[in-house]
Amino acid sequence: MAPRIVHLVRHGQVYNPESVLYGRLPGYGLSELGKQMAERLGEYFADAPLVHLVSSPLQRAQETMAPIADAHPELGVGIDERVIEAANVFEGKSFGKYNQLLLKPSSWWALRNPLRPSWGEPYPSVVARMRAALADAAEAAVDGESLIVAHELPIWMARSWA
Repeated sequence: MAPRIVHLVRHGQVYNPESVLYGRLPGYGLSELGKQMAERLGEYFADAPLVHLVSSPLQRAQETMAPIADAHPELGVGIDERVIEAANVFEGKSFGKYNQLLLKPSSWWALRNPLRPSWGEPYPSVVARMRAALADAAEAAVDGESLIVAHELPIWMARSWA
């Protein structure tokens, strides 16, 4: 079987003036710089032989995908829950200067096992769902290339599997 190409792209910079750990929370779109990043991605992939586009359901990923999809109007964009950000018990909280939230005893239980991790979705779970999403995207890339817009931790987990 010929090699298949799947581009795995992290969303652009997020508008987050309160420095909240936004995770899967709705309402976190791209900053002005993030929008510029997305536009550059659209330009970069404009001539790529893309045949399959997939995005996380979160706003910031879809906003990043928009210029890429605009450059390929013949393609629809699939939404795939498997490429969403990892769940995290600290979602919606601000760590504060010097990560003060982590210094509070009430946070320590969630930090007890960094290898699982105890504060959120287990790494093997993230790897499994990303692996499945990547396999589907590779299968769809028979006559071209696939592109997925996802999030930092799932991308790192996918890299650990590759």
